[in-house]
Amino acid sequence: MVSKPQLKLIRSLSQKKQRQKHGLFIVEGIKGINEFLESHYELHHLYATTQDFNVSGSSFTEISSAELKAISHLETPQEGLAIFKIPSQTEAFQYSKNVALDSVRDPGNLGTIIRMCDWFGIERLVCSSDTVDCYNPKVVQATMGSLSRVKVDYVDLVDFCKTIKNAVYGTFMDGESIYAKPLSKEFTLVLGNEANGISQEVETVCTERISIPQFGNQKNTESLNVATAAAISLAEFARQSIET
Repeated sequence: MVSKPQLKLIRSLSQKKQRQKHGLFIVEGIKGINEFLESHYELHHLYATTQDFNVSGSSFTEISSAELKAISHLETPQEGLAIFKIPSQTEAFQYSKNVALDSVRDPGNLGTIIRMCDWFGIERLVCSSDTVDCYNPKVVQATMGSLSRVKVDYVDLVDFCKTIKNAVYGTFMDGESIYAKPLSKEFTLVLGNEANGISQEVETVCTERISIPQFGNQKNTESLNVATAAAISLAEFARQSIET
């Protein structure tokens, strides 16, 4: 049974300030929960309608479907809701491949980009402080478990890019075609805000300007969705890395 204090806590974790206050976030669904259980993340508590999860003792509470519906952030609850501890951010060593996000605000976009990083072997995603919180329930759900494998750091993006030793590729409408430009095997790929692109401050620290050319005859489409741009760009970086 879910107590009133537990219910209050779970519902409060939809808010960033409460996640930061308690150092906790929510994962829902069998696949996502199992992937976090097998990762470095520490379980705080698991509520589930089944005992199929490899969790027992004081960290597990079996609940009814009605109780799960009451605590779930999803329209259709998926057998379990787990609360994990947010790991403390530590100073990371230099990664050879990074993706950096400048003021990306949509949870679905961030979640999809984290999945793209996981797919293409990018271990580190760097976000500006005003990018949406990666522990937002909508972001976590959109990652489909990939957040358990991709390190996400929130930093001053300008300062971060200044410390990077490899090429910093900014995505711009007027950049050189990504298909015509030789790309480095070690890189930082910067993607900008959904509406405004990369900010002027971050633009100054991008050492390379790239773009995804439009091939359609109709030029009515102003730009690509940022998550789509991330997927296309990472695919081309990967393609060139195995052909050179």
